[in-house]
Amino acid sequence: MTEAAAIPVAELNEDQAKAELARLASEIQDHNAAYYQNDDPAISDAEYDALCQRNSAIEGRFPNLKRPDSPSERIGAPSTDGADGFSKVRHSRPMLSLGNAFNEEDVVDFLAGIRRFLKLDDDAVVEIVAEPKIDGLSAALRYENGVFVQGATRGDGEVGEDITANLRTIDDIPKRFLGPAPDVFEVRGEVFMNHGAFAELNRKQDAAERPAYANPRNAAAGSLRQLDPAITASRQLSFRAYAWGEVSALPSHAQAGVLAAMKAWGFEVQEHQICRNTAEMLAYHSATEAGRSARPYDIDGIVYKVDRLDWQDRLGAASRSPRWAIAHKFAAEQAQTLVEGIDIQVGRTGKLTPVARLKPVTVGGVVVANATLHNQDYIAEKNIRVGAKVLVQRAGDVIPQVLEVVEPGPEAFVFPSTCPICGATAVRDEGEVDWRCGGGLTCEAQAVERLRHFVSRNAFDIEGLGEKQIKAFYDAHVVKTPVDIFILQAQDGKEGRKPLQEWEGWGETSVENLFEAIKEKRRIPLDRLIFALGIRHVGQGNAKLLARRYETLANFDAAMKPDNLEELLDIDGIGEKVAKALLAFFDDGHNKDVWDALTGMLDQVQDMARADTTSELAGKTLVFTGTLERTSRAEAKARAEALGAKVSGSVSAKTDLVIAGAAAGSKLKKAQALDVKVIDEAGWLVLINGEAVGGEIVSKEEETL
Repeated sequence: MTEAAAIPVAELNEDQAKAELARLASEIQDHNAAYYQNDDPAISDAEYDALCQRNSAIEGRFPNLKRPDSPSERIGAPSTDGADGFSKVRHSRPMLSLGNAFNEEDVVDFLAGIRRFLKLDDDAVVEIVAEPKIDGLSAALRYENGVFVQGATRGDGEVGEDITANLRTIDDIPKRFLGPAPDVFEVRGEVFMNHGAFAELNRKQDAAERPAYANPRNAAAGSLRQLDPAITASRQLSFRAYAWGEVSALPSHAQAGVLAAMKAWGFEVQEHQICRNTAEMLAYHSATEAGRSARPYDIDGIVYKVDRLDWQDRLGAASRSPRWAIAHKFAAEQAQTLVEGIDIQVGRTGKLTPVARLKPVTVGGVVVANATLHNQDYIAEKNIRVGAKVLVQRAGDVIPQVLEVVEPGPEAFVFPSTCPICGATAVRDEGEVDWRCGGGLTCEAQAVERLRHFVSRNAFDIEGLGEKQIKAFYDAHVVKTPVDIFILQAQDGKEGRKPLQEWEGWGETSVENLFEAIKEKRRIPLDRLIFALGIRHVGQGNAKLLARRYETLANFDAAMKPDNLEELLDIDGIGEKVAKALLAFFDDGHNKDVWDALTGMLDQVQDMARADTTSELAGKTLVFTGTLERTSRAEAKARAEALGAKVSGSVSAKTDLVIAGAAAGSKLKKAQALDVKVIDEAGWLVLINGEAVGGEIVSKEEETL
């Protein structure tokens, strides 16, 4: 841990803040990978939230230091694993995750940010719909002419799984609307299990000598994804509607109005309250948290949503979440237990992560037995030892956070100087908090984890090829690189290998299914291919940014050249750390050989679709400069991207259009020198809205607007 990590945000100087933002960006990215890509979270929700909270607080104090790869701009939503029996469903409108508010100040900032984005007065009333956040699973229900025709999981936000048959078993979900209905209306809401149903399910599990579910959310998830709908029907699931996706018509101009309409159509709608200011929002949060334990189902916070739908449309969404909604979390639950041991785990990037083995303890209704200890400095700072009694907290996750030592242990923990898997020397780069194995791809842990990442749900998502299968194939020297996966069938039974169908746990049908699943993945979207490479700092969000900029495999491949740093940095949202990691990866001869062989085996890498291919701005590169007076820069940028344009931070010969506001400076002059087309703000509004406001093109000769 860096020296700055121990300094309160209010006491950081600019250099310390910059170092902290770099540390947090790296650490949060690693935790995103552990949770979303590998289904193996290293920290609790509360601990993850604390990292994000510190990152946001520093950005608030030093907005000029906000990094292009800031965690506040990343997508972290997981998709399902596509188990046998569930076909994929592409959401017509993405199911985004929510940003988080951690304290009262964050709620104040949320409202202030809305006013800034919409250019409202500081005292303008913004009505907010506040509702309890149920700890369950999101689902999308499509109705056509009022009849339920399809239901899907959230998945990765863009693609989910078809679970229509299972959703039909839930009594809260009507088979058809009551009364007149729009041609198309997609209801979105939460599937959950109440405490009584959860207790009854675990009694049945115990009687059948099957493992008990850890918590109601896990029980609901397992019940919703049963291949036999009769099992789902026996689990007493519930549903509450709170949003919508694709619709042919809306019954109201307000969030609360649409909720009222859905209730009239026969849905159980999540309870909610209209708040007109921060004080009312915080009072609702406090009162709901105080009565939390008396509820028949789990909630973990309050969701705030802007009520006016026209404002929601203008606010739009960042890459991670909508700007018009936020989740205000409740405080974490705590308990005391003993540290029985400390193990070292090695991740796919070589990071050595210490994990405490705890004496099992129940926290918030969930038995927890492990906690991440992050790194050597964290252990030393808190004086965590084997045998110590520690205070842990949990906020919706099985793996807790170690808050403090209550009673010290007898002997200090000695952090290893070598990798526990391969024995290579552990190294810690200057300015980094983590020790990493120096063995690279020669380290089995890293090689296996990279392969697991390659086939994970948000990457190639190959059904039937999970963690156990990858480890078995690796140990048998059948699969050592991603390329080997695509020649698995061709090499099966050859060169002295035992045919796969003769392996323990495999048969003719399962082998055929695996080979067919691999064949299907010879067609893959460009962003998933980039993400699957496992390049450090390149998560789902950055992979999509790169895919949107380059659109095709050929364009992306051509851009991965050592001298192309400036072009990569010109991509809005791609920072220096990400750009350098990309170029270093492709500059490595081994990596390039694997990449060339891999792409040569794929039948098709699907181009990244633009947000709106019908717009005349689709595919164009835009630059905004100067002060916009009728709209905020953030709103203008968001609108441009929604229309399929690429927004750049600098003007070059590749720029198609510059939008120049008041007091535009060097960028305007450069655009004029390069003879790039320039319009003013009024012209921009004409271009995107058709507003008759008299906007004109600014000629090359004009000195000012």
